[in-house]
Order: sequence, then C-alpha cells, then structure tokens
Amino acid sequence: MRERPISHVPRWVLALLGAAFAVQLALGVGLPRPRAAAADLPRPPGLAVLRLASFGDPIPLANLLMLYLQAFDYQAGTHVPYRDLDYERLEGWLDRILALDPDGQYPLMSASRLYAQVPDPAKQRRMLEFVYRHYLEDPNRRWPWLAHATILAKHELKDLALARRYAVALQRHTTTPDAPVWVRQMEPFILEDMNELEAAKILIGGLIASGQVKDERDLRLLQRRLETLEARIAAEKNRKP
Repeated sequence: MRERPISHVPRWVLALLGAAFAVQLALGVGLPRPRAAAADLPRPPGLAVLRLASFGDPIPLANLLMLYLQAFDYQAGTHVPYRDLDYERLEGWLDRILALDPDGQYPLMSASRLYAQVPDPAKQRRMLEFVYRHYLEDPNRRWPWLAHATILAKHELKDLALARRYAVALQRHTTTPDAPVWVRQMEPFILEDMNELEAAKILIGGLIASGQVKDERDLRLLQRRLETLEARIAAEKNRKP
C-alpha cells in the first residue's frame, strides 16, 4: 500500500495534531523536571514469567535485564546513588538474572564490586551474603567474587569473623587449579589478625605438609610466615608470668 502525501491529509486533522503537540509542549515546560527515586525500582517478575518471555533463549534476556538494572540509577537525566536503592528488590533482580544465565558472572561481579561498595554496612552485608550463597552453587567458577567479598568483610566491614567464614568456604570448596594459591590461604592470615596464632600456625603448617602448594616461591613465603608465627607465639609465652 502506497503512502499518501501530507497534502492529502485533511486540514482539520493537521490542526488537531498541531494543537495536541502545542499542549504537550506547554505541559512539558510547566511541569517540574522528573525525579528518579530509588523506590521506583520495581519488584522483579517471577522466574516462570521471565522464562516464558525468553522464548527458550534466556541468556539474551538476562543480558537485557542486567543492562536495565545497571542503567536504573540514571533516569530522566538524574542520578540515583546505589545506596538509595531498595536492596531487597535489587537482590531479587540479581537472583532472577543469575537464574536465567547461571554461567553469567556479571550479577556476582556487580554485587561484590558495585553494590557492596556503598557506605551502608547492612546493604554491604546483604550483597556479600548474596555472593556467598551463590558461590556455593558453583565454587570453581564463582570464587573470584567470594574472594573479593572476603577482602571487603575484612577491610571495609572490619568483621574478621565474617571474613573467616568466607575464607573457610574458599578453602573447602574451591578446587579448580585456575584459582591462585592465595585464595585457599586466606583463613590463616585472618586468624592471625584475630590473634588466633596457634590456629593460624596449624593451618599454615597443614598447607605446607599437604603438598597442595606446588610453587616454590609460595612455599618459601608460607615457610617464612610459619617461622614468623612461631616467633610471635614464643615471644608471647615468654611474656607470660
């Protein structure tokens, strides 16, 4: 079907369209600038609905949802700080995206490196627990994000008990050779920070004796650390009456 030239459109239709445009423009000028609000983040759709909407190919939909979530803090030209977001809803979105694409790393990376960096300890903990929970589902692929969460728990939250909990999980469940040795060596260093020197000594000694550490440089570092711990333990014993 051919398109008609605009000259064939009745003048009253053109006048009506022009009037409607003028009214819309006037309203747009008169109204206050739209403001984005953290509360505007909706609850995520159910997973069954999302799977149906993906038409059997959930990965592109997961990527689109992640882009939507990452762009949410910029609405109508305004900025919503991450700390103002509803983290319960945010976690729901990250859960859905990860369920659609279990091999995708971006939701966990975002949780640990973006959303966990806010100056709000409760929200930080929520994101770190999100990472921990999903790490356990696929440790050999998701260890980088729990390793980062461990560092945040230790240095940002100053919660050595929480950092140790994550470090224990890394040591027990990360078995891939792709993970650096230090990922499985975090617990004894956290124990040392907790002044649990004997426990740290036992763990480091166990790592050396187990044969898990193959690199000679790593072995030398562990041996020096063990010697330092033994010297500290001996010094503390000598100070006691």
